[in-house]
Amino acid sequence: MPIVANGTDSVGASPREGPWQQALRTAIRDPLELCRRLGLPAEWEAGARRAARLFPVFAPLGYVDRMRPGDPGDPLLRQVLPLDVELEEVDGFVADPVGDQDARLAPGLLRKYSGRVLLITTGACAVHCRYCFRRHYPYHEGPRTAADWDQLLGEIAADPTLDEVLLSGGDPLMLPDGQLAELARRLSEIGHLRRLRIHTRLPIMIPQRVTDELLGWLRATRLTPLVVVHANHSAELDQSVAQALSRLVDAGIPVLNQAVLLRGVNDRVELLAALCRRLVDLRVLPYYLHQLDRVRGAAHFEVPVAQGRRLVRELRDLLPGYAVPRYVQEVSGAAAKQPLV
Repeated sequence: MPIVANGTDSVGASPREGPWQQALRTAIRDPLELCRRLGLPAEWEAGARRAARLFPVFAPLGYVDRMRPGDPGDPLLRQVLPLDVELEEVDGFVADPVGDQDARLAPGLLRKYSGRVLLITTGACAVHCRYCFRRHYPYHEGPRTAADWDQLLGEIAADPTLDEVLLSGGDPLMLPDGQLAELARRLSEIGHLRRLRIHTRLPIMIPQRVTDELLGWLRATRLTPLVVVHANHSAELDQSVAQALSRLVDAGIPVLNQAVLLRGVNDRVELLAALCRRLVDLRVLPYYLHQLDRVRGAAHFEVPVAQGRRLVRELRDLLPGYAVPRYVQEVSGAAAKQPLV
């Protein structure tokens, strides 16, 4: 089966679609529908419509159902609700805050750190987070044909210093399991590779994505698989998500979480502590707490680094060491993520 990256277009119906594809197809794409479904005051609609013209809304219904109706400050809603402030130009906030373009070895293939390479497998995602550091990324330049993928895999095979491949996007789990299994198979044939890391928000947004087929190819690959999920608030981790994460862990897949420190979402110590405790209870390791990447349109989410440091110091007083994430910042051109505490 050929490997083909999806674009950012809508997901259409398929005669073989399962529950997770149906959840994608029924997701909210209209900012007015999002506002009205949650009973927001009418004054929120005009700004949402304006901001969505630059970066569209995409929010699965299952995720929206975890939000508090009538509350514009709900921490889950804040992550997906377009606001007028996204249209403001703020000094220091740019289209490519982490230097993706400078790190390109080829379209869709990035190398920033020693021993690791990142594949942009698709531009599609299960949610449009308003703080997304790749909201301006040129996904249209990524691999589309079998020849494109052959070139990228050839680049990886030609570099014996690489031992880990990260699948990113977009979200790699937007691709069908057959295509992902084929990609994993081809990567496993590259003898110097040891690990396959998958960065995904889908188990949080649409927990039905953790299918038997997904677990099957993850268990079958020669490479050591790791799954890094992305939850920012404990309210995201409802029972359906807990069951999906449990399936991954029970299958022997290490699962780690990356969160982003976001104003109005998780910028209080009790909220971060609740998130970390919930993750540990679900056997997921709190891995990173990221300082916001300064992407254009997301300045309203930024928390000062001094406040972030204080929050992490307070977390250390509340939680066992294994439950405290590393507070880091990605700096364009740096050889590793920079610790902030």
